[in-house]
Amino acid sequence: MRNRTQQFFELGWCRFDFDPVLHAWVEAAYGGARATLDDPRFARWRRYDGTWFAGVNALDNDARGALDGSGPLAGDAVDFVATTLGLRDFDWDAAQVSVCFPGYPRPMPGESEARLRFRRERDAAHVDGLLGEGPERRRHLREHHGFVLGIPMNDFDAGASPFVVYESSHEIMRAAFADRFAGIAPDARGDEDVTEAYQRARAQAFADCRRVEIHARPGEAFVVHRLALHGTAPWQAGAQAGPDGRMICFFRPPILDPATWLNAP
Repeated sequence: MRNRTQQFFELGWCRFDFDPVLHAWVEAAYGGARATLDDPRFARWRRYDGTWFAGVNALDNDARGALDGSGPLAGDAVDFVATTLGLRDFDWDAAQVSVCFPGYPRPMPGESEARLRFRRERDAAHVDGLLGEGPERRRHLREHHGFVLGIPMNDFDAGASPFVVYESSHEIMRAAFADRFAGIAPDARGDEDVTEAYQRARAQAFADCRRVEIHARPGEAFVVHRLALHGTAPWQAGAQAGPDGRMICFFRPPILDPATWLNAP
């Protein structure tokens, strides 16, 4: 049986059981997270006929991860980031407040059938930091996140648009990008169009990697490798959540340099 560290580095993710320290943060931060849904500044994040609030960087936390008297973000998952990943003394990014509702994803005006099908059948799986640019959405590596930390903010069923990770896909992605960036200075890699290499690696991950749905409750958390392919599953028939839907806060601090992003364990 793998321990948590082995699981993270071999499979690209790990889960943390109930932590009273983190649960206290969730209780204090929930009101601020819920308020983002009605904030007109974030109306653009309402998508898929209202079934998804993307909420990118919507949470008003400070650099310590604190808001609304919560105190700094802390607990077992944060300790894991510091001790096992060796990432300390960084500024936390403003968290994404990702909220899904029954029916996700309904068709969205202007989106192609192919993109909707990818969202429904492949979880809109992606690697963070590879941004689609221009009318053709060509992929460029623009952000160098250290990890993905998922923190459920309310109770919801396991079928309520669970977070999905493709196990061990981080090593497929690492190999693909190492090959694509060979001979290119780290600081110049963001200018490279990596669309084809990324799509080939993603297809390999779909074919070879185990797809895992992660369900957790308030006070629990999960950490995902920065290179792992991950996404959000459609809302499953009969799944239940409260009136605020399925709410998860995601922290993805862009704290690495390009070389470390690719080469670190």
